[in-house]
Amino acid sequence: MSEDEKEIRGLIDKWLAATKDGDIETVMSLMTDDVVFLVAGTPPFGKKEFRRSSEQHANKSLEIESRNEIVELKVIDEHAYIINKLSVTMNDPGRNRNTRAGHTLTILRKENGKWLLARDANLLVPDKH
Repeated sequence: MSEDEKEIRGLIDKWLAATKDGDIETVMSLMTDDVVFLVAGTPPFGKKEFRRSSEQHANKSLEIESRNEIVELKVIDEHAYIINKLSVTMNDPGRNRNTRAGHTLTILRKENGKWLLARDANLLVPDKH
């Protein structure tokens, strides 16, 4: 495994751990300023909208658990793409538990020697299990 692949896997682990801990600043530091997220049923959105949504979730005392499996990871010069199999469970204690699962396609870009998330297409759907 190349150093770039190790760093990218570390970025994913850091993202998931920071999300679980509600550490919005760490998550924000792992994306480019021009990041674009694609989620079904929603127009593409960027960093500002991601922060706003994350802050709203943080205020709800949600417990977030994620499972991630890298299906494919390819580094091409200063870019990389990842196909992930992802499951995210959001539990609002005393209320409801919502699990979404599926695949994501993530494009990363190396800026100033650091891998950052640049584009993310999230194809998660409600998990019926």
